[in-house]
Amino acid sequence: MASRRRARQRALQILFLWDARRPQPQVPDALNQYYDSLYHEEQPHRDPFVDDLVRGTVDHIAELDDRIQRHAEHWRIERMPAVDRNILRLAVYEMTHVGTPAPVAIDEALELARKFSNEESVQFVNGVLDAVSRELASRKT
Repeated sequence: MASRRRARQRALQILFLWDARRPQPQVPDALNQYYDSLYHEEQPHRDPFVDDLVRGTVDHIAELDDRIQRHAEHWRIERMPAVDRNILRLAVYEMTHVGTPAPVAIDEALELARKFSNEESVQFVNGVLDAVSRELASRKT
């Protein structure tokens, strides 16, 4: 598995932990809990890309949630399954702040949805991210 894909999986797991325990733990606590428990068995050092994804997503959470909400017809962000919500946040963060090309961010998000959610979620994530991608592309022209 590519290291970026693995990093996205880890970032999703940390975001899920953070989201499930909001407003606690703080991001550093969620990162430390992950690295100290599950992550320790896989690799002894921190991945800066994982940390950047998690911190950046949380730092821009209001903006990301607003953008997702505009394109998730009939779904309030707080009513979405936590896994789907955080997959969307991560992908939109990558598209808007990391510079990951939209097709790459969408493909990676769909892989996360296939692995951690279900087929309905894959379709939902795809629809929302496709709409976000079109909005971003229209603003560039």
